Amino acid sequence: MTDQDTPVQRPLSPHLQVYRLPLLPLMSITHRVTGVGLAFGTLVLTWWLAALATGPGAYDLFIRFMNPLGGLALLGWMIAIAYHFCNGIRHLIWDTGHALDLGSAERAGYLVLVGWLVLSAVMVGSALLFWLS
Repeated sequence: MTDQDTPVQRPLSPHLQVYRLPLLPLMSITHRVTGVGLAFGTLVLTWWLAALATGPGAYDLFIRFMNPLGGLALLGWMIAIAYHFCNGIRHLIWDTGHALDLGSAERAGYLVLVGWLVLSAVMVGSALLFWLS
């Protein structure tokens, strides 16, 4: 019999600090998170369009609310759009039954990351050129 006060020596499951998520689950989680972020960003975009249609008072209120972090939020939204778009194309390819084996899925994941970085750089660079001109 064991004493009730003695701790039981059992192996511990891997903790989040030592467990490293593989690329595919990490990209899947990021895809979901960017989808939620894009939904909130779309609400802000709708507010902006409604403020434009309502008149100068509503638009001034929107501008006061969004500055100065509004530009950073817009850049983040653009980066999220680029990632969600590239990863969405990968999901559409999977829906056709292609690239479902582990090797092809990982290669497609790396292609998504490269495409996301290139598309993000183009979008952010274009926005910066527009704002600075």
